[in-house]
Amino acid sequence: MNTEQLLEQLSIQCDHLRSLLQQQVPVLRDFSRRLLQITQQLRKNIDVRDNTFAEEFNQYVKNLRDTLDQVEPGWTELRTQIRHTPEKSWNGDLALAAKGLNIRAKALSVACDEFTTQYDIFGKQYKNFTAAKLNVWLLTSCQTDINSLTGKVLFLAREIARKTEQNREPLHER
Repeated sequence: MNTEQLLEQLSIQCDHLRSLLQQQVPVLRDFSRRLLQITQQLRKNIDVRDNTFAEEFNQYVKNLRDTLDQVEPGWTELRTQIRHTPEKSWNGDLALAAKGLNIRAKALSVACDEFTTQYDIFGKQYKNFTAAKLNVWLLTSCQTDINSLTGKVLFLAREIARKTEQNREPLHER
């Protein structure tokens, strides 16, 4: 792949991951709401009406883990190809596309922050909850991987933008 194709693929991957995270936020928010209701019912010695919560939550985090495991190899391959691309290949003609990628990476970072916020809210609701076995460790693993991947994408986007700016011709030479 040439650098233009790499930038296009990276932008597509950013948008895909951002979309995936944006879909997860309301789902995790709903699980937090349901867990809060369950803990309130338990505190008041009321029969818990949400009998499917643990099963649905565990299935959700399993599906999220599977999805992230499918996405990761594509990111790894793209990052490897970009790292092996010579710096001079990132010419100034790609500066606009590189800035676009940088914007997409920042939007991905915002989606990651929203997911992390919902994860933190869920964690506060989950604290001291022992009524059902929830695979929160798997959710923690997913959140850690999402944060790590987002950080790598942000760094990569900044580096590409920096390289394209460095390789631009000065205005007086045009």
